[in-house]
Amino acid sequence: MRVDYLANIPSPPQGVWYLGPVPIRAYALCIIAGIVVALWLTTRRYAARGGDPNLVLDVAIVAIPAGIIGGRIYHVLTDWPKYFGEGANPIDALKITNGGLGIWGAVALGGLAVWWYLRRKKVALGPFADAVAPGVILAQAIGRLGNWFNQELYGRPTEVPWALDIYQRVDEQGRPAPVTGTSTGEVLTSVHPTFLYEMMWNLAIFALLLWIDRRFTLRGGQLFALYVAGYTVGRFWIELMRDDPATLVGGLRINTIVSAVVCAGAVAAFFALRRRGTIDAAEGTAGSEASER
Repeated sequence: MRVDYLANIPSPPQGVWYLGPVPIRAYALCIIAGIVVALWLTTRRYAARGGDPNLVLDVAIVAIPAGIIGGRIYHVLTDWPKYFGEGANPIDALKITNGGLGIWGAVALGGLAVWWYLRRKKVALGPFADAVAPGVILAQAIGRLGNWFNQELYGRPTEVPWALDIYQRVDEQGRPAPVTGTSTGEVLTSVHPTFLYEMMWNLAIFALLLWIDRRFTLRGGQLFALYVAGYTVGRFWIELMRDDPATLVGGLRINTIVSAVVCAGAVAAFFALRRRGTIDAAEGTAGSEASER
């Protein structure tokens, strides 16, 4: 017999509203809010490092689209049966507003775009990356609210008092529509709110990065490496709690494996950057990045 706890976290009754024929998706709003906050914080941090705050917006013009495309590509590749398996519709791979962005694809392609742009402008990458890092993890925390609205990326069934209730959602024809439908009020299951766990973890890493940046003198790029390492540690254990469909490799979720590999790379990069002298000032050029400190 199922036990319902008064303290359970309810899922939103819906994640999509309509302004006439135009759908307003909570997932997209959360992503946009995260981007705006990240840009605001990065602009302030980069200016404090002596950099041109206008450069942040210039970089964002190329980095944000690249990050969204990279995130979608990673998601589709790692969840390919959802789009190219039996009974799937490949066109759904293009429906990015329905949810589905992989952070590693976003960081990889977005980071590549940042590197390319800064190299063209002859601006040092390390100080810029360190200015960006706290804003990125804060944006990720805000973006996780989109998963709550979409009723996705949740954990295994549980009876803990803070369990997340997953509702039956249906479309106007009464057909199941867990992402785009409206709740019937029926609770299908109660699960670990892994979206909340990751959001809280990201906020903790955000605060830790700000504290470390003020307390210690790091070399260019080290703070960004700490962001990647800190995030992947949390993502690793949270992935182990998830129970939604995912691509498995050797019995492990692919994001668990990727988190472990990326974490090891970030730790190695942190110590490599420690040995490699870099300047702190944002005015440094790409060519002089290894010449001072």
